[in-house]
Amino acid sequence: MRFLIITHVEHKEENNTFSAYAPYVREMNLWLKHVSEVIIVAPQSDKSKSVIDLAYLHDNISFNLVASIKFTSIKSAIFSIIKIPSILINIFKACKKADHIHLRCPGNIGLLGCLVQVFFPNKIKTAKYAGNWNPAAVQPKSYKFQKWLLSNTFLTKNMTALVYGEWKNQTKNIKAFFTASFSNQEKRVSEIRDYSTNLKFVFLGSLVNGKRPLLAIQIVEALINQGVNIDFDIYGEGILKPDLQNYIVDNNLEGKVRLLGNRNQSEIKQALKESHFLILPSKSEGWPKAVAEAMFFGVVPIVTEISCVPFMLDFGKRGILIPPNKEKAFSIIWESLKDTKNLKIMSNSASEWSQKYTLDVFETEIKKILKH
Repeated sequence: MRFLIITHVEHKEENNTFSAYAPYVREMNLWLKHVSEVIIVAPQSDKSKSVIDLAYLHDNISFNLVASIKFTSIKSAIFSIIKIPSILINIFKACKKADHIHLRCPGNIGLLGCLVQVFFPNKIKTAKYAGNWNPAAVQPKSYKFQKWLLSNTFLTKNMTALVYGEWKNQTKNIKAFFTASFSNQEKRVSEIRDYSTNLKFVFLGSLVNGKRPLLAIQIVEALINQGVNIDFDIYGEGILKPDLQNYIVDNNLEGKVRLLGNRNQSEIKQALKESHFLILPSKSEGWPKAVAEAMFFGVVPIVTEISCVPFMLDFGKRGILIPPNKEKAFSIIWESLKDTKNLKIMSNSASEWSQKYTLDVFETEIKKILKH
């Protein structure tokens, strides 16, 4: 099978090997184990490979590198519009060669792929929609258009679009799905935490406005000011890092809050095994891997009520749902910390649930999809 991937994820070349964002590549490598040939249409980055990048594992991959397109400013929009025709031609040629078309959405390149696939009604297609599929969510028009086109059974034929969460009134194109980070071999009985002494909080994610890392710090700060003994480790990089560092210094939090940057998976796993809570007050998520990974090791997630997160947390039985408001979030967490017995139940329930979604189960489901 000649398997085509159309993605907005930027790829980095080093020693004739291409790598990209590790969670994405780790997932794609499971797909690639079951195909004979791979074509990848994606933009190339001029940055060097980092600790959070991973190489593809396949002996027969051809890369069709296209320009990256952005619409964040008038200048970038003009340049992007100029580039679009050549990108469409590249995608069209790749689709002609492919036996199976796989789209990564939402994203600008994925959007172009959604348009081109309409001209190949007889080819088998899958799409991984990694964003928030909630029909009621407030989203950019480009996201809504991709959701509409993937769902449309007249324009989009032979499609299985994998989405996070189960939503009413979906077409036959849409299939509720999940993602995974750990294998069956990594399953373990969650250790019973002591919630009466020093508490360890973690944040896993990009330091950008969408993840609200400053709000996470402010919530933890409010708990510390009430006498709760907390150490808070923040993993990730992003444009907000200098501002967050300044806030930590200005508010005398250096001994309690640490910005640790990007770390490899083994270090993140060890941190999760030692943590009590993950706090992630995001504006939007699809299936937040950080939340599922934390739950895998019995970490109680503290998360905003978005996308399929309430389902993941069983509407508050496997974690703590908070609003994106410091005072209200503090109040909810403060009350939850008083019930240490329930926190232990949450921790155990979170681990039991997350450990159902392993890479082994994920690969089995992928094989079923590829056989269709």
